[in-house]
Amino acid sequence: MFMFEVSVRDSIASAHQLHGYDGPCKFMHGHTWKVEMVVLGDELDGVGLLADFKVLKLKLKQVLTPLDHVVLNDIPAFKDLNPSTENLARHIYRALSAQVAPLRLKQVQVWESETASVIYYE
Repeated sequence: MFMFEVSVRDSIASAHQLHGYDGPCKFMHGHTWKVEMVVLGDELDGVGLLADFKVLKLKLKQVLTPLDHVVLNDIPAFKDLNPSTENLARHIYRALSAQVAPLRLKQVQVWESETASVIYYE
C-alpha cells in the first residue's frame, strides 16, 4: 500500500492538428500544455523525502524538452498517431515511467487549456 504521493508540474508550448477530426482542431493550432506527473511510494529517505522535487522536475523537463516549441505531428512518436491530448499524455507517461523507479508513476495529467485535461495511467 502506498502512502505518499508527490507531484511536479511543468509546461510546454507546441502545435498540432488532428487528422480526421470534424471541427476546428483539424487545422494547425497551438497550446501551452501544462503537464503534471504524480509518483507514489511508501518509504521516505533519511531526510524524510519520498522524492526530491528538484530531481523529479529534471526528469519531467528531460521528457518534455523534445516536445517544446515543435509541431507534435512532426515527432516520430506521432507519425502514425494523432497527437491528441490523450495520446500526448500516454506518450509522456511511458517516457517517464522507467525514469522514476523505484517509485511508481501513478499518473500523468496534461491540460490543453485551463478547463480541459486528460489523465493517463497504467
